[in-house]
Amino acid sequence: MPRAVRLRVREALRARQPADAVRVQGWVRSVRSQKEVLFLHINDGSSLESLQVVADPSLEKRDLTFGSAVEVQGKLVKSPHKMQNMELQAEAIHVVGPCDIWSFPLKVKERHPLEYVRQFPHLRCRSNTLGALLRIRSEATAGIHSFFQDNGYVHIHTPIITSNDCEGAGDLFQIEDLGERRILQKSIRKQSWSRIDMRGRGQAEMAYEESSKIDFSRAFTHVFTFGPTFRAENSQSRRHLAEFYMVEAELSFTESLHDIMQVMEDLFKTVTSTVLSKCPHDVELFHKYIAPAQKGRLEQILKHKFMIISYSEAVEILKQAPQTFTFKPEWGCDLQTEHEKYLVKHCGEVPVFVINYPYDLKPFYMRDNEDGPQHTVAAVDLLVPGVGELCGGSLREERLPFLESRLQRLGLTDTYQWYLDLRKFGSVPHGGFGMGFERYLQYILGVDNIKDVIPFPRFSQSCLL
Repeated sequence: MPRAVRLRVREALRARQPADAVRVQGWVRSVRSQKEVLFLHINDGSSLESLQVVADPSLEKRDLTFGSAVEVQGKLVKSPHKMQNMELQAEAIHVVGPCDIWSFPLKVKERHPLEYVRQFPHLRCRSNTLGALLRIRSEATAGIHSFFQDNGYVHIHTPIITSNDCEGAGDLFQIEDLGERRILQKSIRKQSWSRIDMRGRGQAEMAYEESSKIDFSRAFTHVFTFGPTFRAENSQSRRHLAEFYMVEAELSFTESLHDIMQVMEDLFKTVTSTVLSKCPHDVELFHKYIAPAQKGRLEQILKHKFMIISYSEAVEILKQAPQTFTFKPEWGCDLQTEHEKYLVKHCGEVPVFVINYPYDLKPFYMRDNEDGPQHTVAAVDLLVPGVGELCGGSLREERLPFLESRLQRLGLTDTYQWYLDLRKFGSVPHGGFGMGFERYLQYILGVDNIKDVIPFPRFSQSCLL
């Protein structure tokens, strides 16, 4: 008997020719026993579709149930059914790991609400929705790396632990040696939060992360990083997490905010096109059951340029809006989520760049536009339907006198002396941006709650597992 060739479910389903000796491993999605035939559907996470196994009833076992892990050996043959290409005629079925169907929280042939499976972060990847989500995350991650590498960017790893207090605007994230209770006075990059009680006390700007990239952009003209980020905001909203992933890029030798915006738009469109082409069935699951019509909206967005309005124009649009906002729009105040969503709606439910924000609203490293009487900086936010802010970026202040003056007013000159050094030794005009990965997934898939687009959501008062 020839040695059985191991195939993943996706490979078996896509096979062009029958095979006499194959073995497939996975988890049982359904069991249907008839008088003359036993039907199984098994899935190993490699595809949304499961592989049908046809077996003699004599191969049925007591522990062959929904959720059990199995290895099936047999022949791969053409399926007589139009809805599937191949099926496996089983010659041997081995139950590798039984599953207690009575205590297993996922039930056969039941479409569980996302809120329900969120209670079981260690098991919810076995559901169709989360399985599809994880495959999409994987392809989107690969697409992001491919986009930057194809465009000549160098991937860098910035540190998570730092002795900088992120502009002095947030509490330190204290890392403790639990053995001797020694406290390392370091902070997590960006917005810090308490690991122990998850209460979060304040929100710092992203100066440290920006400066980490700028360190490298003094030696490389194009760099990017993609990794975990932490935020202290005590929020239970559907748009915020305490731990999430950020894609960030820095470009040297650029004096145009439009150059930064073009990279943002190209990144969004390229990665989205990649996901739609490589994960059509997984994306369709979301667009069919969670966000009908989202696919059509995405396809239209990919064909058109994103809109651009200034912060001042945005405030005027909001002031003339027929609706009453919880936060009254005024020049000099930050745009709230309700404002961002209205602006997107006003512009036709398409992505919108908002540029040139008030000087006093933004971090010290953003470039002064030297305009007046309404003083602004060269900053930009990308707003998208249903989510609000997706990306944020700016030109960086490369002029040493401007930077020294602002740091002195903020009382941060000593803390950021090393940052000033970057402007003394070969400074160049530069800029960059960051994109929240989970918010990106939220938008393209039409998922209402950000907690459902990350495997293990961490947010205020919640750190399961």
